Amino acid sequence: MEKTADQARPRPRAGIMDIEAYVPGKSAAPAGVKLHKLSSNENPLGASPKAIEAAREVAARLEFYPDGTAMRLRQAIAEAHGLNAANIVCFNGSDEALALLSRIYLEPGGEAIHTEHGFLAYPIYTKAAGATPVVAGEKDERVDVDAILAAVTPRTRMVFLANPNNPTGTYIPFEEVRRLHAALPRHVLLVLDAAYAEFVRRNDYEAGVELVAGNQNVVMTRTFSKVHGLGGARIGWCYAPAHVVEALERVRDPFNVTATAIEAGVAAIRDRAHVDKSLAHNDTWLPWLTERLTALGLRVTPSVCNFILVHFPGDGKHSASAADDYLTARGYILRRVAGYGFPNALRMTVGTEEANRGVVAALTDFLKS
Repeated sequence: MEKTADQARPRPRAGIMDIEAYVPGKSAAPAGVKLHKLSSNENPLGASPKAIEAAREVAARLEFYPDGTAMRLRQAIAEAHGLNAANIVCFNGSDEALALLSRIYLEPGGEAIHTEHGFLAYPIYTKAAGATPVVAGEKDERVDVDAILAAVTPRTRMVFLANPNNPTGTYIPFEEVRRLHAALPRHVLLVLDAAYAEFVRRNDYEAGVELVAGNQNVVMTRTFSKVHGLGGARIGWCYAPAHVVEALERVRDPFNVTATAIEAGVAAIRDRAHVDKSLAHNDTWLPWLTERLTALGLRVTPSVCNFILVHFPGDGKHSASAADDYLTARGYILRRVAGYGFPNALRMTVGTEEANRGVVAALTDFLKS
């Protein structure tokens, strides 16, 4: 029998080609204009100079493999956050942690819950593991704990909770997180994605350390890509119960964190002055942007992060798509978020003073056109 083209080559297992690939934010401006990249929530002050110097020193001995346990980095994280290094695992970005947790704890027939406007990687990792993603609705662009609990079935194996959430920038008080956890079956893993935890200035917020320490079914993931400005180094980590750590160590790639990333990460987390400077910058410009854009008649979702979600009029002429084209032509690269359920909004990173003022000025002209 003659073979078809599909039969004559390896084929992905069922479901893989049905996954929509993750599309990152744009990173280029038209020729002849200055680029202001505000699409990926990067630190506008850059990385710590100490982290950059540490990475340069490692560059002189790149022939050597890194420490496969990333012990120096784990110890530095433990010191900074008052944790036990034995319960920390480091990754090539926190995305790797989310992907591995999905691979370990999900299987065909199982379900993982994420919220309506949650990180697009959650359903990708769920489907890649052969499981079914289940969407829980949000209320006023905030996580709705009751909606999550209503979505739990006997097939639920994992709940992804981004707190604060991306792209909305909203959060829920930690008492709500505790209420969610208390109502979940003990065999369901609650994954607290706290990528933006450092930016939150609210007394009722916690990243999840105590909940992890006191339970067997909670994991907290964190990243160096945001406040530490090390997106290019790809450093993520998780704090997890010992049995979860043991499972992760069995499947993670050997040497998954590079030597340059380890040393840059150690220097970055110990440079508290740079972190404080980055947070002070955000504390100044987050409310400034919110106030100025609101004054233009745009709705801005209240954010506790280093970005804002800006909603545009539904008149077509001044839509998010039209605004994106207008800003891009002037070098201001924001993030389209239609895939997150916001077809008429743009997400904007809090940038440098020049970038922030430039976007407000450009949108002022755009809305008058």
